[in-house]
Amino acid sequence: MVDSAPQGVRLQKVLAQAGVASRRAAEELIAAGRVSVDGEIVREMGRRIDPDSAVVHVDGSRIQLTEDQVYLALNKPVGMLSTMSDDQGRVCVGDLILHRTELLNKAGRLFHVGRLDQDTEGLLLLTNDGELGHRLMHPSFEVEKTYVAEVQGQVSRDAGRRLREGVELEDGPVAVHSFKLIDSMPGRSVVELKIHEGRKHVVRRLLDEVGYPVERLVRTAIGDVRLGDQRPGKLRPLTQSEVGALYKAVGM
Repeated sequence: MVDSAPQGVRLQKVLAQAGVASRRAAEELIAAGRVSVDGEIVREMGRRIDPDSAVVHVDGSRIQLTEDQVYLALNKPVGMLSTMSDDQGRVCVGDLILHRTELLNKAGRLFHVGRLDQDTEGLLLLTNDGELGHRLMHPSFEVEKTYVAEVQGQVSRDAGRRLREGVELEDGPVAVHSFKLIDSMPGRSVVELKIHEGRKHVVRRLLDEVGYPVERLVRTAIGDVRLGDQRPGKLRPLTQSEVGALYKAVGM
């Protein structure tokens, strides 16, 4: 006997389960031509898909469909290592999820996307999505990272121009995408810079090279994912729109 049961899950149900919209609102999105599956606009309500393999976009942003994929933002505090374990027993990122059994049961193995040095704080992403993690770290995708630095000295306008034009470091030239002075006080300044590079200690080396040694450094954003008022040492799940923005930034 041939199994005539329909295969897959209705697209509007998948969108509702993913938290994009109610099923009725998802039907309206489909009817308006705002939903694509595997690169093709879909308008028919009866379309069924496999959530484990289909690539779905709404208004150009990819939607996370599978529940076993985990995307987390961590505000890494100063002194914590950007590793999942440390054989010397030092405090590391992995310690935060060591006893989170509900998270580990869902995600399996988590890894950090890139790293922050021990003295740098701020936004670090954790995921089990290997393809996204690889692309976010690969320099060819030029995902923008935003940093706020407290530096020694009062920053001149010339420093910003030099950083935007490019500075020659020992491992090659580096330029920032944008640079602005946030605050200036006697003997120190606070600046914000955006950069596509991911080389080791690159922000500290850049600012040191133009004469402003870093006293404190915080990564405040990766692409459109922002640290906001998240407390040090705290984890939070990324929103559907944040995950979609990361997918878009790396062409997924």
